Amino acid sequence: MTLRTGIHRAAGRKPVTIYFLRHAHSQANNQGILAGRTKGIKLSTRGKKEAEGLVQTLGTLDFTEIYSSPLERCRETINPFCQSHPGIPIHLDEAFIEMNYGEWSGLKLAHLARKKMWATIQSNPSSIRFPVGESFLEMSTRAIEGIEKIRTNGKNALVVSHGDVIRVILNHYLGAHLDNFQRLSIDPASISRITFHGEKVNINTINMVPNISGTKDSTLGGGSGKK
Repeated sequence: MTLRTGIHRAAGRKPVTIYFLRHAHSQANNQGILAGRTKGIKLSTRGKKEAEGLVQTLGTLDFTEIYSSPLERCRETINPFCQSHPGIPIHLDEAFIEMNYGEWSGLKLAHLARKKMWATIQSNPSSIRFPVGESFLEMSTRAIEGIEKIRTNGKNALVVSHGDVIRVILNHYLGAHLDNFQRLSIDPASISRITFHGEKVNINTINMVPNISGTKDSTLGGGSGKK
């Protein structure tokens, strides 16, 4: 799919590809909680295996820089690859940190699903701000600004982030309204890819999970993927 972004780029400029990697399966995914920015959320046993298994797949991709959310589960996911590819620089970037779910952070998704605000999150997320937290519009704005900065560098890059953040970014470049982002599924350890050709954008790959079957799970927080 191709669309115009409305941002001027010089004709003949080299295409820029940005890959997106959602962190591998985490302890929060295992427990069914909305982790948010809660500290100390690490990869599960399954996630650690996924991180090791990603090394070979990532090694086949054409990127020269890595931008990662600073949270532990993202750094743990990309660490095995970085150890085997020390020449590729990694930048911890707050633009791609998890959504700030405020008072909802660390709570069970099953409990949150009973709250009145949950229905609005599913139908009209652009109108939602989490209690003492971030709005979806604010998260979308800082994540898209982060992508636009990377694309102007002219270098292919890998962005390691979180389910909702990646869904919002892909939804934006698909040309869809923010309220539609939850139609996309982004599993743990999945890879997606966008290529920028001047003013045009190609969505090349969404939710490719190496050696793991996909899922239709598209819940708040990105879902936990197939168990």
